[in-house]
Amino acid sequence: MKDITIDYALRATWQAVARMYNEEAKNFDSTMAVGFTLLSIDPKTGTPSTALGPKMGMEATSLSRILKSMEEKGLICRKPNPEDGRGVLIHLTDFGLEKRKDSKDVVLRFNEAVKCELKDEDLKGFYAVVQTINQLISEKKIYLKSDQSKSK
Repeated sequence: MKDITIDYALRATWQAVARMYNEEAKNFDSTMAVGFTLLSIDPKTGTPSTALGPKMGMEATSLSRILKSMEEKGLICRKPNPEDGRGVLIHLTDFGLEKRKDSKDVVLRFNEAVKCELKDEDLKGFYAVVQTINQLISEKKIYLKSDQSKSK
């Protein structure tokens, strides 16, 4: 078997996880994206709409569609931000709080299933690898501007 690249392993694994979450979300008449959004909204104080996209790593247009759909389903409501009159806070409705609990239970079940199959040191190693990858990306240590200009 040929060597699998790190990016391939990450992408293939994430796609498998996303498929699994979407299949499970169907049992709740939902999607993984809605579940992730429910988990990203502060259940007590709400979350500024402008902070939600960056928090989730999602583009504003994609998030807008999800929020509109969630509002139509009665999962969220929008309220003026008392600290910034121009802003809007996204709050969970009672129904949204119920669905958030369902989403949280699904995520915790996945985490427990994986943890049961791994030794503590293997899980710590996984988190160390992920942290290193994120650090290399955020510090722009993989593709330098001088590297890009050489390839043109």
